[in-house]
Amino acid sequence: MPKLKFHIIVDGVDEEAFVVHKFSGIESLSNDLTRANELCCGYRYQIELASRRSDIDPDSLIDQNVRLELRRNGVLERTTFGIIKAFSKGDTGHHHTFYSLQLVPSLERLSLRHNSRIFQYQSAPEIISVLLQEMGISDYAFSLQKEYPQREYCVQYRETDLDFIHRLMSEEGMIYSFDHEQGQGRVVFSDVSTSLAKLDDAICYAPASGGEADSTSVSSLKETKQFEVSDVTLNEYSFLKPSYRYSDQQRANDEGYQDMESYQHFDFLGDHQNGELSQNLSQTRLEALRRYSHIAEASSDDMRLKAGMRFTLSEHIDQNVCLDWQVVSVTVQAEQPQALEEEGGEGATTYRNKLLLVPASNHWKFLPQFKPIVDGSSIATVVGPEGEEIYTDEFGRVKLHFPWDRYSNGDEHSSCWVRVSQSWAGSQYGMVALPRVGQEVIVSFLNGDPDQPIVTGRTYNANNPVPYELPEHKTKTVFRTETYQGTGFNELSFEDQAGREQIYIHGQKDFKAKVKNDVNTVVHNDHHLLVENDQFGQIHQDKHLTVDGESRVDIKGNMSEVLDSSLNQQLGEKICAEAGREISLKSGAKIVVEAGAEITLKAGGSFVTVDGSGVSLSGPAINLNAGGSAGQGSAYSGQIASLPNGVEAPATPDVAKAVRHQSLLLAEESRIPLVKPCPQEGAK
Repeated sequence: MPKLKFHIIVDGVDEEAFVVHKFSGIESLSNDLTRANELCCGYRYQIELASRRSDIDPDSLIDQNVRLELRRNGVLERTTFGIIKAFSKGDTGHHHTFYSLQLVPSLERLSLRHNSRIFQYQSAPEIISVLLQEMGISDYAFSLQKEYPQREYCVQYRETDLDFIHRLMSEEGMIYSFDHEQGQGRVVFSDVSTSLAKLDDAICYAPASGGEADSTSVSSLKETKQFEVSDVTLNEYSFLKPSYRYSDQQRANDEGYQDMESYQHFDFLGDHQNGELSQNLSQTRLEALRRYSHIAEASSDDMRLKAGMRFTLSEHIDQNVCLDWQVVSVTVQAEQPQALEEEGGEGATTYRNKLLLVPASNHWKFLPQFKPIVDGSSIATVVGPEGEEIYTDEFGRVKLHFPWDRYSNGDEHSSCWVRVSQSWAGSQYGMVALPRVGQEVIVSFLNGDPDQPIVTGRTYNANNPVPYELPEHKTKTVFRTETYQGTGFNELSFEDQAGREQIYIHGQKDFKAKVKNDVNTVVHNDHHLLVENDQFGQIHQDKHLTVDGESRVDIKGNMSEVLDSSLNQQLGEKICAEAGREISLKSGAKIVVEAGAEITLKAGGSFVTVDGSGVSLSGPAINLNAGGSAGQGSAYSGQIASLPNGVEAPATPDVAKAVRHQSLLLAEESRIPLVKPCPQEGAK
């Protein structure tokens, strides 16, 4: 009969302080739930102890390291390292005080830290390493066969560090087990079953006979197969390629009977920028959903069998089950009555376990650990590099800092690029109003996924007040921007107070409008225009203006008008023109002045009057052919109008040349020479 001995060593207490009376526990490959619906992170043991000391303080032992040793025939077969999660002090008997403790891996400390944070450009193993090291867990290792790409943006949202790690592992297809030989409870992360440790020797199958065997064995085995999901199809969407459908399908091929009917598992992953995630996740999810498709339940007395161990079964009457199995969970019951002989304990030391097995060729995976759902929207602040007021990319995305993120510096590295909802978005049309650095925005999450934020609104706060004080200006609707890298603003606002209704437009610099057809403006009262510098205009066709009242023009400088054709004016009463110095009229051919009653020319006290009674001349002297010369008027000196938008105007027309040209045309038509020979002296 084999001799079993169980021993426990607790840090801070003498090695012989406790004796193990009995213990029970559960082990799991990665995580599982106990019968009490408690999370088991690899293993959890409830150990009943006895001690001759009655003064052991539970406070001094909580969270301390502990080691459980299992020996067979004096040989150490197994050691389990961990920490004390709970310690209880019970009654005191004749010679002993009874205690109990709960032994769990140090990994379970991560279940006590609840957090929200953002990881960027890190792979899942890198993120896991960060969390372990922050908790002071340095004894871990990765035994991975696949490549794990960096995640551009990965959010831990209102979940414990341990739940977050489990979720990452379920997405990536990783599992963890514990190696108590290479370190004090080293946690080993792997992604294929071949990375798990394997017993060197096979374990024989020996049905329970009622006696105690000298060697360990599997005493019972029940193999079960059941139909499960036959294939997994996952879809993604990417705004970078909205017309392309990312889809990946993985189908099981280990059970032929499932080809008779399709049991498809379909899911939509949301908005991702490539199809890498779905390709890996679809295979991982298929393996997870099918992990119970082929199992075996066994009983054994072999203390070496633990969760995450592979072994070969031999000597079973059914050779189909004599294959390599992997242990995915273990339930343990052990008792050591001799530890309490002085208290009346008697009987042999026993160790029994119940095993859940899957073929070693199967890759045991986490059941899908779904992300926390963001119920509602969040508030965030737009961030960017120091000194930058508008920070965006080619898609109009922005960077954000969430108030719950305690780890970012509130700069351009605080988040991924986050899309911004606009009120209207089409193919190169719509509306674009980018949130600026420092503004508070409302962030929603596509499908409630914390990894898929999108800005859906903007809000004012104490640092960013409204454009007009409220409630004083509660009747105003305002669209105001702010000058980039300067001071000033552009604004379009509406006043809706009865009797003061107004549309107000303010342009900090230029105002440009382009209309490809008509503009119709109706003003029912006055129209005021103030131009503090120059005004330019150009009409390519006709201009019509009707004024029902007066028209007044006040010009402080010169006025030039150039007409390529005729000037026609018709007045109902009179023309009154007054020049302070000179009025000069010049025609290329003729000037005709006609009046119905009278024409008067007056200068320097002399005058000529032409009326119905005749021609009257009056002056100090009247000279006819007495020499002298005609007076000269000023030549045309007007300027050509400048064109809008700085377009260069054509050259000023040569008026004198135009007059000469008109004179030649008139002479040709009338046959009157422009030049006559001068009369010779003495000729009659």
